Amino acid sequence: LALAGCSQFSYYSQSAGGQMEIVRKRKPIAEVLADPTTKPALRKKLETVLRIRDFASQELGLPDNQSYRGYADLQRPYVVWNVFAADEFSLKPREWCFPVAGCVGYKGYFAETDAYAFAEQQKQKGGEVFIGNVPAYSTLGYFDDPVLNTFINYPDWELARLIFHELAHHVAYVKDDSEFNESFATAVEKE
Repeated sequence: LALAGCSQFSYYSQSAGGQMEIVRKRKPIAEVLADPTTKPALRKKLETVLRIRDFASQELGLPDNQSYRGYADLQRPYVVWNVFAADEFSLKPREWCFPVAGCVGYKGYFAETDAYAFAEQQKQKGGEVFIGNVPAYSTLGYFDDPVLNTFINYPDWELARLIFHELAHHVAYVKDDSEFNESFATAVEKE
C-alpha cells in the first residue's frame, strides 16, 4: 500500500508541476504581440489565433474566457506524452482513475522520460503499450489554457479545429466517459 501511495503521489506531483510550468510560462497574447523581439511568423499566427478565438465565442457559443488568449513556449515538441496499455488479446485499454477526469484509458506525463519509464512498467505486466505524443489538451476550464509552441505552427484550419475542440471540453465533460467527451468535442470542431 505504501508503494502504491508513493507512486500515486509521484504521478500527481509531476502532473501538478507540469501544469504549473504552463501557468508560469503563459503570457497574454497582447503582451507577446507588443514585444518587438517577437518573430514575424509567430506574430502572424498569434493574430490569427485571436481571430479564431473571437469566432469560437461569438459564432460557436464556446466560452468567452481567457483560454487560448495566452501563449506559452514550453521549449519541447509536445506538452504531454500519453501512455496507453492493453492486456494481450484485449481491445480494451487499461484504465486509470483520477479525481477530476474520472477513469480514462491512458496516463499522461509532462516529461517524455517519465512516460517511457511508466510504459516499461506496463510492458512488464504483459500486453501491448503505446506512447502517444500530445500537442494540446484541455484543463476543462480549471485553468486558462494557453496556445502552446507545440501546435502554434499548425495550418490555420487545423489551429482553429484544435482550439474549437479543446474549448468544447469546457462546455461539456462527462466523468468516466472518454468516448462521449471526445465525440462531443469532435462534433463541435467540425461544426
